[in-house]
Amino acid sequence: MSVIWYECKVKYRKTHETGESKVTTETYLLDAVSYTEAESRITEEMAAYTSEEFKINSIKVANLSEVHPFENSDRWFKSKVSLISYDDESGKERKSNLYMLVQANDVKEAYENTEQAMQGTTGDYTIPAITESPILDVFPYFTGDEEEENAVHQLDNETTEEQIPEESEAV
Repeated sequence: MSVIWYECKVKYRKTHETGESKVTTETYLLDAVSYTEAESRITEEMAAYTSEEFKINSIKVANLSEVHPFENSDRWFKSKVSLISYDDESGKERKSNLYMLVQANDVKEAYENTEQAMQGTTGDYTIPAITESPILDVFPYFTGDEEEENAVHQLDNETTEEQIPEESEAV
């Protein structure tokens, strides 16, 4: 099942570093099965994020194929990737576009991160455009099973490490 990403615009009163309080509208991205679930999830996320009242101005399906977070990056960029294929019948090149959201600190790093995300792609592609996205944060869907799986894998790794005898003991 493919992931459906929803862009949610939320309006609320935000207190800035200067202590000044202003009404602001910010865009968030989350994956959900339906608009109803998207509304429920953004309400839950915003309730944890702010104690102020907030209003969900809009929810729309985002035109994104993939989302790639990268550590030590604070902004989101929308990358347009043109996949190039060759049509044997007409003898012409065809381009199909997909849009990715990548996390980076600047456009150059966004380009590099897009290339890194495209590693392993067997076909040819170009990256004709990268623009900074208004998206402030991304909330991927986790069922809790992922966290449980990670805990089990971590426990397995710790157990395996404990069972491996050190070289000095083996001699």
